[in-house]
Amino acid sequence: MTAQHDGTCRADFATSLAEKAQIVNATLEEMIAKRPEIRNTIRDAMLYAIRTPGKRVRGGLVLWCCQVICGRIRPDAKIAAAAVEMVHTYSLVHDDLPAMDNDDMRRGQPSCHKAFDEATAILAGDGLLTLAFEILAREVSDSPAATKLIRTLAEAAGPAGMIAGQMTDLESENLPGSLTVLQQIHVNKTAEMFAAAAAMGGICAGADDEQIGGLVKYGLKIGLGFQVADDILDVSGTSEHLGKTAGKDAKQGKITYPGVLGMEESRRIAEQLTAEAIETLEPFGAAAEVLRQLAGALLDRTR
Repeated sequence: MTAQHDGTCRADFATSLAEKAQIVNATLEEMIAKRPEIRNTIRDAMLYAIRTPGKRVRGGLVLWCCQVICGRIRPDAKIAAAAVEMVHTYSLVHDDLPAMDNDDMRRGQPSCHKAFDEATAILAGDGLLTLAFEILAREVSDSPAATKLIRTLAEAAGPAGMIAGQMTDLESENLPGSLTVLQQIHVNKTAEMFAAAAAMGGICAGADDEQIGGLVKYGLKIGLGFQVADDILDVSGTSEHLGKTAGKDAKQGKITYPGVLGMEESRRIAEQLTAEAIETLEPFGAAAEVLRQLAGALLDRTR
């Protein structure tokens, strides 16, 4: 691949990601606007949280996977993408709380509990989490698909998924790190949600079990690679560039890939996971080119 072609691919992917983010953001706004019964402070706090400038990678993944399977973005995929981002945003709001990771910055802005207060931030997170499942139940047009979407997201975000990863992460602070525990944290805390997003895109497109299985494998690989890269950036990045406090993992005694394996080996693992993710896409052919570009973009990201 020439440097010019590589640059063109990066530009095309950046444009595609921006387009997907616009779709997700518009759907998030629409879902809350359709519910005037959500009022006053809780509405303001929920909107503040979802309006912080994120890339919407997980929501975009839902939309891309829908396109890979059926060639277009179906309306149900927009709902599913918004639900995934609501759950992800709730997890960030709660993660920033003093009882958790105690971070005053998120995406370059004051964390929700700093912009409002701790109690309001907790309730805003709770509101986003429960609203995600409400919109899947109410807004998805196909009832069997809605059931699958709800189950997929609940399993990934629940006490055997993301919450389990968060719990292990907290329990492992200031303890000797091991690769086994590290992988358990990162798979549950991050990779399961990427896998769920990929599967949900496939479900909205009417994918068969084999196709969904392939998308799940891809999601797990890029999700784990994303978290390895995040660990590296926490060491190498600055707070201003990352939009959150850099160096907090080490200060809090977190188990991380650089802490357990060193920076060089961590980078090698991230590259290997990217290659393995791309390999899982072979059955999808040329239709999955944007997912190949996504895997590379997550490896090369700087924030």
